[in-house]
Amino acid sequence: MSGFRRTAILSIAKVAACAAVAVAVAVVPAGWGWYDGLPAAGRATLGILVLAALLWVTEAMPAFAVALLAVGLEIAILGRPGGLHAAEGDAEAWRRFVSPWASPLIWLFLGGFVLAQSCAKSGLDRRMATALLSRVGPRPNVLLAVVMGGTFVLSMFMSNTATAAMMLAVLAPLGAGAATNDLRIRGIFLAVAVAANLGGMGTIIGSPPNAIATNQLAGDQRPDFLGWMRLGLPPALVLTSVAFLWIRLRYFRGLKPEDVPGLPPGQGGGRGSPRERLNRWIVAGVFGVTVLLWMSEALHGIPSPVISFIPIIVLSVTGVMEHEDIRQLPWDVLLLLFGGMSLGIAVQDTGVADWMAGLVPSAWNAALLIPAIALLAIVLSNLMSNTATASILVPVGIGLVAGSAGPAMAVVIALCCSLAMCLPISTPPNAVAFASGRVRTADLLGVGLVLAVAGPLVVIPWVMWML
Repeated sequence: MSGFRRTAILSIAKVAACAAVAVAVAVVPAGWGWYDGLPAAGRATLGILVLAALLWVTEAMPAFAVALLAVGLEIAILGRPGGLHAAEGDAEAWRRFVSPWASPLIWLFLGGFVLAQSCAKSGLDRRMATALLSRVGPRPNVLLAVVMGGTFVLSMFMSNTATAAMMLAVLAPLGAGAATNDLRIRGIFLAVAVAANLGGMGTIIGSPPNAIATNQLAGDQRPDFLGWMRLGLPPALVLTSVAFLWIRLRYFRGLKPEDVPGLPPGQGGGRGSPRERLNRWIVAGVFGVTVLLWMSEALHGIPSPVISFIPIIVLSVTGVMEHEDIRQLPWDVLLLLFGGMSLGIAVQDTGVADWMAGLVPSAWNAALLIPAIALLAIVLSNLMSNTATASILVPVGIGLVAGSAGPAMAVVIALCCSLAMCLPISTPPNAVAFASGRVRTADLLGVGLVLAVAGPLVVIPWVMWML
């Protein structure tokens, strides 16, 4: 009980300190000249932005709760009738800040979550991974490539946390009987975490920062499902190859085939009941059709968010997904995504992005700003949620390079947020791998630094060339 009180007191102290800093930022006297050209609504938005950033960094409260707090403050201070950002007599201004909950990207993510949950419930994901790994044989290069490739592909369409947890569960028998410090097992488990992080770069639904960046772009600048794959998948594959080489040289050097652990046969379990087998076939069919339609949007013209209703409806009608399964979806991620989008709207609408752009020296063009913000995204994402980092940096970054470089800035920030993996707390897959007891902080730091350096060198030229 005393431990609970200490934790509660510490959380309250963190919230109070963060709020004090945010208020101080928002009420700086006009005579100081800090906020010249920034209206009162912009100063209030800046305070909300600082508060959200500090709460996310300090983890004073759950990340989704911070997102909801930010939306609530936007409504209370900016959007309510008579608020700082509401025109005279405008009683509907608050709707602007809650509109992201109805965003097509929310439904796109929801469809992806339903697919992932149905794969886990039916056991399709585990059976596919087990079938793949059981046929590898004792070949170090092939084993590592299959582990990373399978994790990478699954993470493009599933939660990277769920992918890492599932793959490590499948691979657990490899470590049975091996020493805790066995380099082979450490390298394999590390490869799962890295591939799960990098796989999310490949699709819009692979990682929330991708959706935040897409939501900030309008009209022809906004990529569709396949358009994002053209931007994110090639650099993700290159960086996965870099990580493969690092792990192969660091953890598998000098191994002979007989030194490589193998997966016991039958690891995937039995065939299951007729109903379970039918569910797997239904999920496999819906998964294939949905992904195929997502990737061919340019041919049939059906928007990706509309296609997301296929798994939601079909898997519910066929009984594969029941009400308990819907309750278990990661709604907290959707709330965090919603809060990030709402913050972006406030930053753009109240002039904060333009004001920040005016602070940048005129000599700093996009060629300097994009790498600088990309490195900042990597640093911040190592210390806080990558969704929170993208929520803060994407609208600000677009404002800094207003014009044709805006889309490139948004995409680069989103992709670089997925490159933060230096610490166990940097990403959920890192935490899952670290919790296994096989991966140490030094292992994450090594590959994390390699990708933090190589990432911008690969991502920025590719995105700039494509856009």
